[in-house]
Amino acid sequence: MDGRGKWQERAARRRQARSLLRKFLRRGFFVLLVPFAIFIASFLQFADTVASLQPPAVPKADAIVVLTGGFQRIDQAVSLLKSGAGKRLLISGVHPTTTASQIRRNTQSSADLFKCCVDIGHEAVDTIGNATEAGQWIRDRGYRSVLVVTNNYHMPRSLLELRRTRPGTEFIAYPVVNSDLKTTNWLRNPLVLKAILLEYAKYSVASLRDMMGGHSTNGLRTDSARVAPVEK
Repeated sequence: MDGRGKWQERAARRRQARSLLRKFLRRGFFVLLVPFAIFIASFLQFADTVASLQPPAVPKADAIVVLTGGFQRIDQAVSLLKSGAGKRLLISGVHPTTTASQIRRNTQSSADLFKCCVDIGHEAVDTIGNATEAGQWIRDRGYRSVLVVTNNYHMPRSLLELRRTRPGTEFIAYPVVNSDLKTTNWLRNPLVLKAILLEYAKYSVASLRDMMGGHSTNGLRTDSARVAPVEK
């Protein structure tokens, strides 16, 4: 009887341990499910916001800033400058080895246009640097409203950084639709899904940094945000 009683006692302890483990796993699952659901809902809202971005019907501002990352953006910004949407254009984040002449030739623009109305920024290395570089340029020239040209999925973070740098300036989004999220099933496209997830993660980090009052680097190659006018 003693041996059987001990066996039954050990079996009861094992059943109790399995029961506690199941309860722990169930509770852990629901604890993890809530933040995961919040993440999915927030991500889908971000994607919907990006997909809904549209350029203004009649774009008009004091100046134009384009954040580099492809000549499609620069082409659009130069076209806006030619149409009179802004008085002057800053091309921010240009690689140090890229010259104004190369950009002018790639955009098929006249030398006179670049000499009179285009500035080149070589200092920015990321979006924070774009905002620092553009903020200095806006402050030096006293602009109150600025058209911002960049990819649609990059626009929310770009506006966040720019408004943090120059809260008194009106920034008007002019998205270049690099990923058409409205008419394509982007959830089945691994490259587009990866790009949006990465951008959403960066946007979330930037938002949390601002909410917590954190500070970041200026995003520049050097301590100066000097913007070089096109040589005449």
